[in-house]
Amino acid sequence: MGLDMYLYASKYTSPAEWRPEDERKKFNDLLKAIDGEKFVDTDLPSIVVDLKVGYWRKANQIHQWFVDNVQNGEDNCAEYYVDRAKLIELRDLCKLALKDKGKAEELLPTQAGFFFGSTEIDEWYFQDVSLTVEIINKCLEMPDTWTFKYQSSW
Repeated sequence: MGLDMYLYASKYTSPAEWRPEDERKKFNDLLKAIDGEKFVDTDLPSIVVDLKVGYWRKANQIHQWFVDNVQNGEDNCAEYYVDRAKLIELRDLCKLALKDKGKAEELLPTQAGFFFGSTEIDEWYFQDVSLTVEIINKCLEMPDTWTFKYQSSW
C-alpha cells in the first residue's frame, strides 16, 4: 500500500478511409492481435492504445507537482491529460533541483500523506527526481501523435 504513480502515453487509431493504407493495415493487425474483431463498433471502429511509460513509487514531490500543476489541486487518483509543455516544465524543474540541490525543496516540495513515503530531501528524493528526467526525456522522443496522462493510486 502506498503512493503509486503512472504516466501513460496514448494513441488513437482507426481504419477511416481518409487514413493512409498502411495506417488502416496497422489498425486491422492490432485489432486482430488483441482478438477484438467481433467486439469493435463497426459503425465507427477505433482503438486507443495506452503504454505505461513511467512509474514512480512514493515520489511525493513529483506527485505534488502533478496535483498542483496538472490536476488543479485535486488529489483524487483520477486520470489527467498532461501536455508536452507541462512535461517539459517538470523536467526542467527537476534538472534545476539536481543542479542546485539547496533549492530542491523550494522547486519541488515534498508532500506528506498516508503512505506517501519520506518527506526528507535525501538520496531517494534525488533518485526520483533523476528518474523523472529520464522518463520525460523518453516521452518527448515519441511522435506528436502520442498524448500523455498521469494517474496516481494510494
